[in-house]
Amino acid sequence: MADYGQFCSVARAHEAIGGRWTLLVVRELLCGSRRFNDIRRGIPRISRTMLSERLQELVHVGVVTRIEGGHGPEYALTEAGRELMGIVGALGTWGQRWLPRRAEAEDLDLEPILVDMERRVRTEVLPDEPMVIRFEIEGQRQPRFLLMKVADVALCGRNPGFPEPLRVRGPLPALAAWWRGDVSFAEAQRRGLNVEGPKALAQAFPDWFERYMFAEVPPAAGT
Repeated sequence: MADYGQFCSVARAHEAIGGRWTLLVVRELLCGSRRFNDIRRGIPRISRTMLSERLQELVHVGVVTRIEGGHGPEYALTEAGRELMGIVGALGTWGQRWLPRRAEAEDLDLEPILVDMERRVRTEVLPDEPMVIRFEIEGQRQPRFLLMKVADVALCGRNPGFPEPLRVRGPLPALAAWWRGDVSFAEAQRRGLNVEGPKALAQAFPDWFERYMFAEVPPAAGT
């Protein structure tokens, strides 16, 4: 951990939580992840070793507590960790407002988008019958499957055995731009994103999600 040699609380706080990946780990815990593999799903480029180190550091500074659960260790934010919601929220708002948003020029992963979609499903507006949405996104070796069930929403590597009426196809930048709030769903479709299946279900698809938590933050003029 870096030592800035300063009395300032900004410097001291940055020593504690300013390391690479650290606030993304906190973000995942704020979003409800509790187990090691669940945290890593939202940060797929972090190595298992690095994630383990970051969790240990957060436990050491009192931001996270480690609990022995029924299926292995679980992690939860302490009161100090939960107070970081303001910092994470401010960073998200600042990034959404001031950083350029050009999804087609960004190095993006599909998994964090689908993980975020999974946890932001509006279950109260889903059809009564369970279904699976199949994602076939360009550049991805394997399709991904999102189980849409009022009592259970889950991102899966294979269809868990339910009807599969909808397929989402197209370029990753188009999906990312819609989810992040850069463009409308209609504009994402013009960029190549397609939802194939029964017309009523395909039209309802965008309304099944709350969308990204900072999607309503408009960009600053000139960005």
